[in-house]
Parts: sequence; C-alpha cells; structure tokens
Amino acid sequence: MAVGLGGNLTLGVKGELQTGAAPTTKTKLIAFYLPQFHPIPENDEWWGKGFTEWTNVTKARPRFPGHYQPHLPADLGFYDLRLPEAREAQASLALQYGIHGFCYYHYWFHGRRLLERPFNEVLELGSPNFPFCLCWANENWTRTWSGDEKQVLLPQTYSPEDDEKHIRWLIKAFEDHRYIRLEDKPLFLVYRAGDLPCASRTADVWRREAKRAGVGDIFLCAMESNFHTSRIDPISIGFDAAVEYQPSLFRRRSFLQKIRERFWRDVSGTVIINYSQIVQRALQAATPPYTWFRCVTPSWDNTARKKEGLILTGACPEKYGKWLEATVKRSQPMGDGERVVFLNAWNEWAEGNHLEPCQRWGRAYLEATLWAVDSCDSRTIAEPSCVDAVTDYQVGDTDGIC
Repeated sequence: MAVGLGGNLTLGVKGELQTGAAPTTKTKLIAFYLPQFHPIPENDEWWGKGFTEWTNVTKARPRFPGHYQPHLPADLGFYDLRLPEAREAQASLALQYGIHGFCYYHYWFHGRRLLERPFNEVLELGSPNFPFCLCWANENWTRTWSGDEKQVLLPQTYSPEDDEKHIRWLIKAFEDHRYIRLEDKPLFLVYRAGDLPCASRTADVWRREAKRAGVGDIFLCAMESNFHTSRIDPISIGFDAAVEYQPSLFRRRSFLQKIRERFWRDVSGTVIINYSQIVQRALQAATPPYTWFRCVTPSWDNTARKKEGLILTGACPEKYGKWLEATVKRSQPMGDGERVVFLNAWNEWAEGNHLEPCQRWGRAYLEATLWAVDSCDSRTIAEPSCVDAVTDYQVGDTDGIC
C-alpha cells in the first residue's frame, strides 16, 4: 500500500524514501523538542524510580476500536537522551527531511533548572552540529505527566533579580554559532508570556543585558498556547512576535460545532475532534497585525498522560503534509525571503505528537514534511489527492482518506 502525495513522491506504508534527496529549502521549519527522555532525581522522587516520558507512553491503551495507542518508536527506539549517539541520530534524521532546527523546551525555576542535561551537553560538546533555539516553559511543575495538573510540585516564581540571572545564563546559549537567529537576533520563546508579572520590564532587562554582553538584541516571541492569558499582542508587552500553538482550540466555531464538541467525549471525559477540523480552523485564521509564526502538528493524542485528554482522530501523513504545504504558502516571508514555520512536535510521544518514526507510520510523517517544503520551494509536484481535506473540509468528508 502507498500513500500518494502527487507528482513523483510516494510514501510506502512505512514511509520508505522513494524519491531523490531534498534540495536546499527557503523555509525554516523549527520543531519543538521535549528533553524528558532520561531519568532525573526530581522525577524519581515525584513519580518513581526511573520515570521518563517512555513510562507513560508504554502504558497507553486504545480507548475505542481503531484508536491508535500505544505510540511506539521505530527507527530511534526507546532512546536515552543522556547518550550523545541518540541526540546525533535525532539531528541527522531531522536534517535529512528538511527540518532546520530544534526548539528545546527550557525549564527554569528562579535559577533552578530541570531536564537540563541533554541541552547542557549539546552546548558543552558542540554536537550535534544542528541549529537550535530555546522556549522557556514557564509553568508550574505539576503532575501533568501523571494526569494531575492541579498538584504543584515546583512553583514558577518571578522577580527582577531572576530576570537578570536568567538572561545571563541564556547568553551562554545565544553565543553559540548554532543558535537560530532571526533578523540577526537570537530567537527566544516564552510559553506563557502573559504570566510574567511585568513582561515589558523583563524584555527590557533581557535586551539590555544581551547588548551589554555583546550578543546584540534578542528576537522575543510569545507563544499563543491554549491559555486565555496567551492571547495578547506581543508588541504591547515588548516582544517582537507571536508563535501559534497547534492544536489550537481557540478558533471561531459555529454554535453547532460547539454543541457537537461537548458531546464528542468518551466515558472518561476525553474530547474527540477530527484532525481535519483543526486544520480547517488553522487555515481560516486571520493573520494578526503583528509578526506571527504559524504552527502545524502531525497529530495529537495525550491519553497516554491524562485520563481526560484530547484525541484528534483521522490524522495521517497525507493530511499533515498538505496542511504544512498550505501553511508555508500562507506564511509571510522574513526580510531575507525565508519563511519560518514551527512544528509541534519532534518527539512529544505521550501526546501522540511526534515526527520521529513510529511503528505504525515509519518515516511517513518525515517524508510528508520534506514533500511539503520542496513543493512550496520548487512548485514541481502536483497537488495530492486529499487537497479538499485541508481547503474545504466538511464533517465526514475526509474519513477513510488515509
């Protein structure tokens, strides 16, 4: 069986490459990267000895007939991010399929860092030689990974003194030649910028200290996540741009859609939405009056982590590839003509949200990624068969396409 994406590109069921190597692209795809694949003392204490992301991944079970769980890794296996070989293999695979760099989640709690070892070693060893940036995941550390977000294990606190301490640590990363720059400024994301007590003051401190250290100005981005406090104009808080988060549940919906989604829950309270609806909402979203980087997700199913989760049904590489292609085309180019699009995510396995090969799809999502950017750059590949799934979706239209 093959999944056709039109023209001269075809994916086998396991995603084997069946076309030539990728050309240099004009699109910067930046994939969010979770470093939670190695044990740390805090996780040992809070969740049990040896806990990592894989602990929940392997426990997942289907909730209904046809539900794809568990998501199990293929090519890279159950890796341990303490191993440089594992990090090298990830970067090599990402580069092969047109991904420009990783955006590592960065956990900073008033000077204390968690899950820091993989990125520390990326800096210290100078490898892999693959571009990166950081996203400060400035949330309380809770029992999210066991489904309980209300129990706070490590609170997130803020102060002017910590702003200075934080930027002085960040400068070490910004100075690395691999660090991703936009408009010749190091790119730094804040997951919940709306939670900062005075975001404009924090931005001023960061910019001042970065310039004083010789790094120059910073390109600051606020994430538009699924929190009401994240829906702010980044310019109003001293930031440069916003980054869309997908899947986004804040899109305009009809009254009937809202009613339907209230009933699209299984007995556990899990919300079930068709992937194509998320795609349609994303492509219909109006471009805001500030710099805004779009985002695409290959799939989503966080029931490995939560009893009351969110499942996007009907996700497949073909639909994802067409969504990514359409998103790249809709993205406004930067001054150098390049477009920047974020991918959520490279390796969020417990959210069913990963480009890394799994046992069901193999490399098919990576192949769709490469196809999308090549299609936008060269325009030599015909439209795939499921184009209607992302341009004119109606409930039920795309069932069974993939």
